[in-house]
Amino acid sequence: MAKTKVIERKPLTFAEKTFIPQIATGLKTTMKAMFDKTVTLEYPEQRPVIPNNYRGVPTLVKDPNGREKCVSCQLCEFVCPPKAIRITPGEIDAETDPERAHVEKAPQEFEINMLRCIYCGLCQEVCPEEAIFLQDIFSLSGYSREEMINKKEKLYELGGTLPDEHHKWDKKKAAEDAGNAH
Repeated sequence: MAKTKVIERKPLTFAEKTFIPQIATGLKTTMKAMFDKTVTLEYPEQRPVIPNNYRGVPTLVKDPNGREKCVSCQLCEFVCPPKAIRITPGEIDAETDPERAHVEKAPQEFEINMLRCIYCGLCQEVCPEEAIFLQDIFSLSGYSREEMINKKEKLYELGGTLPDEHHKWDKKKAAEDAGNAH
């Protein structure tokens, strides 16, 4: 059987018995904090400064002419680790958009489940058409799970139109017009 060793505890001093040094230290900290600049923001009227490389809500964007940039390649769907993106490819209607009908596909349905999304940014990195961007939106809320699934219309509403230096569709149309003229 193991022996129990008794350790003698040293007696408390008078200051330790009254807790005066601890109270003084706490008051010193409180007084110092009272005169510091506040960091509280009156959200949502005041918003924090968002850094340029912030990864927020993924959204779809349109080109400067208001056309869909997404061509249903489904790379973002395949690369998404939590499988939050679901795309149903569709054809571009020749009657509504004759300029692009022969060029590419467009998504019939595009959904991002924000309850699953981990804001990793892989969807933005892999998109060859630069159609999906992570915006600086950081507060999303909903009353049900269905409200947290962003459909194509909501994604375009959040994303809007971003400037595009490529003008891909305009170049293809100009090349085709030149080819048809010969």
